[in-house]
Amino acid sequence: MRFDTVIRNGTVVTATDTYAGDIGITNGTITAMAQSLPAEAAGKSIDAAGMLVMPGGIDVHTHLDMPFGGTTSADDFQSGTIAAAYGGTTTLIDFAIQQKGQSLRQAFDTWMKKADQKAAIDYAFHCIITDLGDAQMEEMGALVGEGVSSFKLFMAYPGLLMVDDATIFRAMSQAAKYGGLICMHAENGGAIDVIVRRALGEGKRAPKYHALTRPTTAEAEATGRAIALAEMAGAPVYIVHLSCNDALERVREARDRGLPAYAETCPQYLFLSLEQMDAPGFEGAKYVFTPPLREKWHQEKLWQGLAHDTLQVVSTDHCPFCYKEQKELGKDDFTKIPNGGPGIEHRLSLLYTGGVHGGRFSPNRFVQLVATAPAKLFGLFPRKGTLAVGSDADVVVFDPNQEQTISAATHHMRVDYSMFEGIRVKGVPQSVLSRGKTIVEGGRFVGKAGSGEFLRRQPYSGI
Repeated sequence: MRFDTVIRNGTVVTATDTYAGDIGITNGTITAMAQSLPAEAAGKSIDAAGMLVMPGGIDVHTHLDMPFGGTTSADDFQSGTIAAAYGGTTTLIDFAIQQKGQSLRQAFDTWMKKADQKAAIDYAFHCIITDLGDAQMEEMGALVGEGVSSFKLFMAYPGLLMVDDATIFRAMSQAAKYGGLICMHAENGGAIDVIVRRALGEGKRAPKYHALTRPTTAEAEATGRAIALAEMAGAPVYIVHLSCNDALERVREARDRGLPAYAETCPQYLFLSLEQMDAPGFEGAKYVFTPPLREKWHQEKLWQGLAHDTLQVVSTDHCPFCYKEQKELGKDDFTKIPNGGPGIEHRLSLLYTGGVHGGRFSPNRFVQLVATAPAKLFGLFPRKGTLAVGSDADVVVFDPNQEQTISAATHHMRVDYSMFEGIRVKGVPQSVLSRGKTIVEGGRFVGKAGSGEFLRRQPYSGI
């Protein structure tokens, strides 16, 4: 048998297995896995001696080329997907945002145009619902049939994105009918809005008040309410960017009762804390995202949630805005600081450092969190999220011992700062393949913008 590429001498790591073996790739697909494959049978050979060979990462929460607060996120689908590739992510799921009065189809088409000819890795979309009339209800079923099998709703941002409980319940009921999965931004937006207006009235305008006006109880209450609505609707629910122990406990309680409740967290909540908001001057604006940073003790609770499967996924919520010109729009009013931070490039290295090297979980659990669980929950498995004969050859050759210091001076995101500036990571991708083609090699991007494909996803089927 001839192969286009053979990855030799590595340690293959999936969510369930670890073994020494070679991987043969033909026409973008894994066609053989064995203890040893003949190098002479390959057009190209990659020596992975001393390396871990893992499935490419799947980031199910990104915001590329997204309008927000009078500006647009700094990474488009070209720069954002290239940065993702550097970090070992080979698939992402972004969000097509429905404007009020717009059809879901129009939202989807708008975001497809943004990605077309730009994305360097494979991509898909969740659809954000802000307006749910009868026509949009029908569209939900049609979209699931066409491979857009998840929808996001907001319990925060009144007047912009927030929908009421009745709308959430109707959406969940419809999603359950057609095999869709509802993703929830869970914060009590109405209460937060009152707290924010009160703070502004008291002259509290610095970046730190973004965090102090969004208490953990507001996230916990909304998380519990989202789970209750899903239970009434007979639907699964996926809580996005969970940031605190209060909300984590709501998910734990639901899962203990056997409900199909899932949640993700993000590296910023595992590595950063409210202390970052004490940065001098306006520097705290770099850490304005939602939900906000929490007190440091929440970090270990979230790590435990990842280890014990209360949390199933680590995504980034990558939504970058440059410090100069964009974050500075809120110089005199924290409510005008564009919400979001840059993280798409360093998810794997950060999680491997804190999780595996930190002794919190195994390399197999790491793969589960960054690739396999996202693929299963969002209808991409087994095409994506694992290394198996017949799966796409999305592969990361990962050096578990290489160290690197994260810095805006060396990252590839189109943003002028790093949330993780100065953090030392241990574990760095060496080679990254997307459908069998090498896109990162020797610290250089060798792929091509526009080579990413849109992925039609299967309906939700559990995990």
